[in-house]
Amino acid sequence: MFVYLLVGLGLLLATVLPSVLEGRSLSAPVVVLAVGVLAGVLLPGDAEVDVILNATFTSHLAEACVIISLMGVGLALERPLSRRTWRPTWRLLAIGMPLCMAAVAGFGWGVIGLTLPAAVLLAAVLAPTDPVLASDVQVEGPVVAGMEESEDDEVRFSLTSEAGLNDALAFPFVYLGLFLMGRGDISEWALEWVLWTLVGKIVLGALLGWGCGWLLGQMAFRSRTTHLRVADYGNPLFALAATFAVYGFTELVGGYGFLAVFAAALAMRSVERKHDYHRDMHWFVHQVETILTLVLLLMLGAALTAGLLERLSWQGALLGVALVFVIRPLTAWLSLLGSPGLRRSERWAIAGFGVRGIGSIYYLAYALSSDYIAEGLELWSVVAFTIVLSVVVHGVAATPVMRRLDRQRSEAPDGVPG
Repeated sequence: MFVYLLVGLGLLLATVLPSVLEGRSLSAPVVVLAVGVLAGVLLPGDAEVDVILNATFTSHLAEACVIISLMGVGLALERPLSRRTWRPTWRLLAIGMPLCMAAVAGFGWGVIGLTLPAAVLLAAVLAPTDPVLASDVQVEGPVVAGMEESEDDEVRFSLTSEAGLNDALAFPFVYLGLFLMGRGDISEWALEWVLWTLVGKIVLGALLGWGCGWLLGQMAFRSRTTHLRVADYGNPLFALAATFAVYGFTELVGGYGFLAVFAAALAMRSVERKHDYHRDMHWFVHQVETILTLVLLLMLGAALTAGLLERLSWQGALLGVALVFVIRPLTAWLSLLGSPGLRRSERWAIAGFGVRGIGSIYYLAYALSSDYIAEGLELWSVVAFTIVLSVVVHGVAATPVMRRLDRQRSEAPDGVPG
């Protein structure tokens, strides 16, 4: 019954919050967390924390939320995939993300006192920025025929594309933590991890996702069979079908499904970039994603009042604060040094908005549903605290910061640093 209540509240909030909060320096996730906390206080028993700590249930719900959001993110991006135009994204992934994980793992091991495997797992869980909760600092949606281009916004593009890719790229390091816990001597499986878990599954996910997305795009936009050319009659359910089909197929074959879904969305855009159907599909998956996100946040808020933070030490809280205010901003800023086309203010904005959220919930729930981990409750406490801190800080800061950047961009001549 508690889950039905959360679903109902999530649907109600999804209906009214966008118009209520429009233009305000307060994001919907902050309000939803607060409502979840209130529900946890008013409802008797410990059902709230039992739901979030049920790793299998939570991982499936968060998994669905993330893959749907990845389809939406991929459909929203205008720039064709390339080495040059995605340069800030590649820097954030290749330099910033490993530095961030190393710092978090070192903190978890040296300051919190976690075992090395648990510290590595914690670093991987907190590595991805969130494509779900960061909507206020991301691109709004596909630009279709007749709409004005807006892709000169490096901040929104970089944060959106980074979130679309790093959800998948954190997976090898989740496996690394689990392997360190249960696979024995590292020399026995290190080569397997590098060749297959780190490289092979990424390559497979990217290739399968792009190939499937291209084929689905050809069918939807260019099929000679009228009934298969779904873009002509505009049923947006096709986006959800493509999401689950690509994800399921890739996972069955052995690749990373998160990466495949994002790649499939990019490939579908590449087939026919300006068709109105992209906007219809994006709107539909965004609605589904919003509902799942709000339910998860309500669950998290309720669980906070029922013991989810009982195992949080001051060292764990300090890690959350350091990640939000120091580690992510510093490592991302360093990775963006020398990036052409980025003003100083834009570089700081990209570095500062590394929102943690649903992806972290999924990864931790997945890990705990796969193996027994002695520090499981402690990890939940640190991750939950970090997500709440990130949602509040970034949710309050997003609107004023992005408004200021938009104003600077409109006032400053091209090439003038800001």
